[in-house]
Amino acid sequence: MVVPRADRAFVVPPDPGRAGSLDELIDVLRSLKTWAGEPSYETIKDRVNTAWLANGRPPAELTGKTTVADCFRTGRRRVNADLVIAVAAALHPDAGYVTQWRQALRVIGGQARAGSQVRVESRLPADPPGFTGRAGELERLRRTGAEGGAVTITGLAGVGKSRLAVRAGHLLIQDGLVDQVLFVNLRGVHPDPAQPPAEPAAVLDGFLRVLGVSGQQIPYDLAARAAAYRARLAGTRTLVVLDNAADAEHARLLLPGTPGCPVLITSRRDLTDLRPATHLTVDVFTPEEAAAFVAGAVAGVPDGGDPRAAVRIARRCGHLPLALGLVTGHIRGRSGWTLTDHADRLDERHQDRRLDTGVELAFDLSYRNLPTGEQRLLRLAALHPGQDFDVHAAAALAGCDLPAVQVLLERLCLEHLLQQEVPGRYTLHDLVRAYAAGRAGDHDPPPERRAALTRLFDFYLATATAAMDTLHPAETNRRPRTDRPGTPVPELTEPDRARAWLDAERFALVAVTAHTAAHGWPSHTARLSTTLFRYLSGGYFADALAVFGHARDAARHAHDPQAEAHALTSLAVIETSLSRYRPAAGLLRRALQQFRQAGDQAGEARALTNLGVVEGILGHNQPAADHYTEAVALFQRAGHRTGEAHALNNLGDVESRLGRTGQATEHFARALALFRQLDDHTGEAWTLTCLGQVEVRMGRYGEASDHLQQALVQYRQLANPVGEAWTLNYLGTLHTRAGRDTGQHQQAIALFREIGDRRGEASALNGLGEAAHTTGRPADALAHHSAANAIAADLGLREQQARAHAGLGNAHRAQGRAGRARSHYRRALDAYTDLGMPEADEIRTHLAADEKRSRTTLADRTR
Repeated sequence: MVVPRADRAFVVPPDPGRAGSLDELIDVLRSLKTWAGEPSYETIKDRVNTAWLANGRPPAELTGKTTVADCFRTGRRRVNADLVIAVAAALHPDAGYVTQWRQALRVIGGQARAGSQVRVESRLPADPPGFTGRAGELERLRRTGAEGGAVTITGLAGVGKSRLAVRAGHLLIQDGLVDQVLFVNLRGVHPDPAQPPAEPAAVLDGFLRVLGVSGQQIPYDLAARAAAYRARLAGTRTLVVLDNAADAEHARLLLPGTPGCPVLITSRRDLTDLRPATHLTVDVFTPEEAAAFVAGAVAGVPDGGDPRAAVRIARRCGHLPLALGLVTGHIRGRSGWTLTDHADRLDERHQDRRLDTGVELAFDLSYRNLPTGEQRLLRLAALHPGQDFDVHAAAALAGCDLPAVQVLLERLCLEHLLQQEVPGRYTLHDLVRAYAAGRAGDHDPPPERRAALTRLFDFYLATATAAMDTLHPAETNRRPRTDRPGTPVPELTEPDRARAWLDAERFALVAVTAHTAAHGWPSHTARLSTTLFRYLSGGYFADALAVFGHARDAARHAHDPQAEAHALTSLAVIETSLSRYRPAAGLLRRALQQFRQAGDQAGEARALTNLGVVEGILGHNQPAADHYTEAVALFQRAGHRTGEAHALNNLGDVESRLGRTGQATEHFARALALFRQLDDHTGEAWTLTCLGQVEVRMGRYGEASDHLQQALVQYRQLANPVGEAWTLNYLGTLHTRAGRDTGQHQQAIALFREIGDRRGEASALNGLGEAAHTTGRPADALAHHSAANAIAADLGLREQQARAHAGLGNAHRAQGRAGRARSHYRRALDAYTDLGMPEADEIRTHLAADEKRSRTTLADRTR
């Protein structure tokens, strides 16, 4: 137990929510340590270890006092969020207070959120053409990879670490030693402060998606996510390439930890602390390798008067592979010159400019010999806030048509100033980006740079809007409208193409919201976050938290409380999806207050609707009904028919749970009419499912079956597995009530598990238990209800807990264990009574019958 200092006994602990940056949050942590009586780092470490051991987590994740002490150091670009939370819990183990720390860490600032954006690939970049030298290193990598081991490849910038890793990976594939690939650029070193090192949690999220795990099934907890990743890799032959790691700790959680999965890790920093691993340090080319590289790259260019011209060129480039690639690219593009001419010019430039490194010389030479159009595109490309971009984004930056910009991109690739690691997507080496961004600052006036970025942001906003209109046409009028940009946009009128574009550009879109929020485009931030809400809330929860967090920050800086309230509401929806109901409720109450102050009735209704969802999940059915009733009236006054339909549906659902089935049916009928007028097939299917559910409660099985079957057909046509699973679940309940088990609960459970809906899984398990009870299988009923109760208790689902206890009471009673049955019935009765649900009356009847039976049995025994 943590005991605060005597003079602070009645002072509340410091609030992490007031921190606006990582350094400020660390200052709060220091204050918490003082508040807790200044325990030593050793004491804190012991408390953290004890807590982790109790939760089945190995203490080896802490390497000693310095690890804990690092949490208290300012001036850091990133922190171990799990450890900071554990330290906060060790200093003040109140669950609500620790939740505040989790929330603060998630939204602390642009860099922390940008760290959650990372592109993961299921294939290697293209095998480097004209690969030269490194024979010994490649042999060592092939040998270690064949054994399934990990190799760290370290060395200075531009030395060719990534090319070596990629080449080795292709050789392992050619040798038949691996079956699949996971590749990621961890951004350990990046010239753009808006692109901090990728967070391991985000990388694991990407890896799991590539490995076939749906977004809803991916755990949010970092340790659980790492465990799921390792479980997926067990028994496979997967090559994992971790490019550009910041340090050993950055890569540690991403190691497969399973035999047969080779790992290649590149970094500019020493990684000898990473074990178990073989460590390989890569230096610049030897003079012989460098000369061979030049000779191979410029084959056909005459030597001229100096047969050692290639050696002079290699020496002037410092034997650095990156510089050599740039210079030889320039040589190939300049006809009429000999190698001696090029060597002489390099010597002159070096003497005149006194450049210290080969890479600076190579950049300067390559850039200054580009045509004006290519120079300009390179400078503008360096301004792009994302990791990579496509031809349409390049055209927006440059303000020109697609054919022209495609030619420029191809030429920049030939000059090795751009890389095309994935077909159709372009990126810059971080050193090239830094150089080109510097040239942009020197050459392009601020208004021209801002105009280029505005064209880019207009392009992303317009194209994202078009994609979402294609995917969800019924919601078109609810999205902010934007003018078509003056530069080309892709044609996204087919749903598959629209989703493919969103998937490809997701990281760029998140980076754009970060940049627009931080650098003066708040309107773009707000409109882009609103446009992407439906897409990101469908399972990209880390991205959604980042985007809506940026929108909130931009609104605050612009002193726009109405826009901030919309962002807070969106954040609350994601918190609800992550089963963090109480933080969600807090966000919604703040949003509600701001909507009311702004006089935004539609916004107020949206916040009330989502607050009703949270209250209902937490078992506060009557408050939920009150929120929905108010929301319906507000949506009507605002003329927001879609919102009205959704609120009516939610109101009908909670009225049904409260036993007011007649009112529920009326609400569903009104919602159904509205959805059909709006041509909203998803909303229509959802209402049919809800209507069928309440008809099951009312015993109107024929009508319930018709409505549920209609909904099932529509959900399958819409390829909506969530709706399909819930409809199957209610069909299973219908058939159980009719005295038969048709296996639909089993189908529902399979779908719920596939999409990661644990609330649905708990409901379907309870349905299976009820079906087993109806068909005389009490042991099966006991197993199903116990599994449902475990999930419901973990998520705080009071209704499903009550249902599970009622089922357990039935199962124990059927097996003759009256005492256990009464214990579960009483717990079910308490919960149903608190929830205000009519099932409480049925439980009272069971208890009364059991007590009567018990008295009769006792009287018979005492005669």
